Amino acid sequence: MERTITTIQEHARELNLTGLAVSVDVMLEEARKSEPSYSDFALALLERELSCRRHAHLERRRKVANLPFLHDLDHYDSGVQNGISQVQLQQLRQLLWLDQNYNLILIGPSGTGKSYLAGGLCNEALKLGYHALFRTMDNLIQTIKFKEITTAAAREYRRLLNAHLLVIDDIMMFPLEKSVAVGLFQLVNQLHEQTSFIITTNKSPKEWTEMLGDEVLATALLDRLLYKCEVIKLTGKSYRLEHRKTIFNQLQPVEGGPNLGKKQLPSQKVVANHFEMT
Repeated sequence: MERTITTIQEHARELNLTGLAVSVDVMLEEARKSEPSYSDFALALLERELSCRRHAHLERRRKVANLPFLHDLDHYDSGVQNGISQVQLQQLRQLLWLDQNYNLILIGPSGTGKSYLAGGLCNEALKLGYHALFRTMDNLIQTIKFKEITTAAAREYRRLLNAHLLVIDDIMMFPLEKSVAVGLFQLVNQLHEQTSFIITTNKSPKEWTEMLGDEVLATALLDRLLYKCEVIKLTGKSYRLEHRKTIFNQLQPVEGGPNLGKKQLPSQKVVANHFEMT
């Protein structure tokens, strides 16, 4: 029996059925107990292989997408009051706007969840099979600058042009060089009405003009992004500051370590209050 399982695993690997190779022994043991029909067992083997391939494919696309660390909207804090309701969030997660090539612009102060929402919606698109990418403005600047110089940047630019969804995080955070501003417009113009954008920003349209240094260019860029677009204004306090972490949790003496006695380090609240007063 063991020799037979080993042979099956070897044949599976030779046929690139890696999912089947790692799970066939467990499935045979389950089949021994449940005694499925031959056809049901054959179907289960194929479904296991397909499931493993789909998962591996999704992980590869997530890697290429370069999602931020926190990107799962299933873990979104529903208690946050930032101007977007749970009903609106669920509508966005259905991705009907993506099917119709609509754009989203998430605008608001730092810490109100713009990047988290953008990354989460990008992840939702990946799970449904869309080619979706998450790029910071700095990533994009480097690609635009070097796409005619390096092979890696040229390959990345082609990847952007083939995206169904492109997230640009923290757009217009800093002033752009003229050549980069023109390159950004050219990219958006090429993708206009065939790719959806999610833009996160804390700058108003007026400030976009200042960052680009060209009113005509800023108007043309906004014209294309806003043509089919939902602008979502996020409000409230910074989630990061409200939930900031500290190394100074209630201090407990370490067993075998120095005896600190009654002396305690200041609490997070005291440190934070002092920082805010100064």
